[in-house]
Amino acid sequence: MNGRPLSDEERRDWLCLSMSENVGPVTFSALLSRFGSAGAALKAIPDLTRKGGLRRPPRIYAREDGERAIEAAARLGARFIARSEPSYPPLLRVVDSAPPLLCVKGDTGLLNRSAVAIAGARNASAVARKFARQLAAEIGTAGHAIVSGFARGIDTAAHEASLETGTVAVMAGGIDVIYPPENEALHRAIAERGVIVTEQLPGTEPRAEFFPRRNRIISGMARALIVVEAAVRSGSLITARLAAEQGREVFAVPGFPLDPRCEGTNRLIRDGATLLSSARDVLAALEEQTSVRSIQSEDSVVPAALPAIECHVHQAVLDLLSPAPVDTDQLIRESGLDAPTVSAVLLDLVLAGRITRHANGSVSLI
Repeated sequence: MNGRPLSDEERRDWLCLSMSENVGPVTFSALLSRFGSAGAALKAIPDLTRKGGLRRPPRIYAREDGERAIEAAARLGARFIARSEPSYPPLLRVVDSAPPLLCVKGDTGLLNRSAVAIAGARNASAVARKFARQLAAEIGTAGHAIVSGFARGIDTAAHEASLETGTVAVMAGGIDVIYPPENEALHRAIAERGVIVTEQLPGTEPRAEFFPRRNRIISGMARALIVVEAAVRSGSLITARLAAEQGREVFAVPGFPLDPRCEGTNRLIRDGATLLSSARDVLAALEEQTSVRSIQSEDSVVPAALPAIECHVHQAVLDLLSPAPVDTDQLIRESGLDAPTVSAVLLDLVLAGRITRHANGSVSLI
C-alpha cells in the first residue's frame, strides 16, 4: 500500500540521503530498511563507512543544501515527491533502481494514470514523426498518459500530440533546464497541461551519463514501450532493454531495411519485440495485462535487526571479491555467513566506495 506524505523534515532527510556519497537507489532502500528512516541512516553513515574501510569522513549532503534545493524547486512551481508517497508513479516504485525522489512540475495526477512510453530517433523522418503523433493521439484518447524523454524528433512529436490527453516529459537535467532549447514553448505547455519529471536537482545541466538514467524512468513509469525509428546504437534501444528487464512489453515499428534509422527497430523485432502496425496493437495488449500491483511502502518497513559485525568478517567478504561481478547468493555460500550479515557488510563496503553494485544485483571490487 502507499504510505503517508512525508513531513518537510523527512523530505529534506530523504533528499540529503539520496544525494550523499555512494548512496544509489538500491543502497538508499537498504539503508531505509535497516535504520527505519532517512534521518537515522544519515547519522549512521559515518560509522558504516569507517567499518567499510573509508579513511576519511564521508561526503554527506548538507542539511542546508537540501533545504535550498527544496526551496529552489518551490520557487519554480515544482516539488519533490518520495517513492513512499501516494503520488509517486506506482509502476516505477517497484523498480529496484527507481529514484528515491522525483522533482515534478505540473499535473501530478498523471503520474498515477496508466501510461505508454514512446521513444525514437532524434533525427526522425517526417513519416515517422507523423506516425508517432498518430500513436500518441490515439493511445491518449483511449485514456493512457504518454511518457517520453523530451528529445528532438519522436519524443517531441509524441508530447505535442498528447498535450490535450496527458503527457509526461522525463528530463535528463534539472526541471528548469530546457534541453533542447528549441523546445522552450513545449516545456512551458507541458508544465501547464501535463507534467515534467526529473530525478535531478533544479539548475542541473544534462550530462551524457544522465540520459540512460532518465531512460529507466521513462520505461519504469509505463506499462508498454513503443520504439519508432532507432539506430542500432541509440538511447532508444537502451530504453527498450531497460523496459524488457523491467517486465514491460516492447513494441517496435518496422522500417525500410536500408534506412539506418530503422535498423535498430527492425533488430528489436527480430529479437522478440512485438511488431506494431497501429495503436490498436498496444491497446489490445494493455487490456490483457493485469492491474497494477500494490506494494508495501518503505516508510512502513520495520527496521531490520543490526548484526554485530567484527572486522575480520568484513575482510572475509573482501577476500572473496574481485573486479569480476559475483552474485550475492554465491558470497553467502562461499563465506558461510548468513544473508543479513553479508548484506550488512556489503552495505558498509558500498558506502565506503570499495565495491560497486551492478544492475543484476551482483557486486564487484572497484
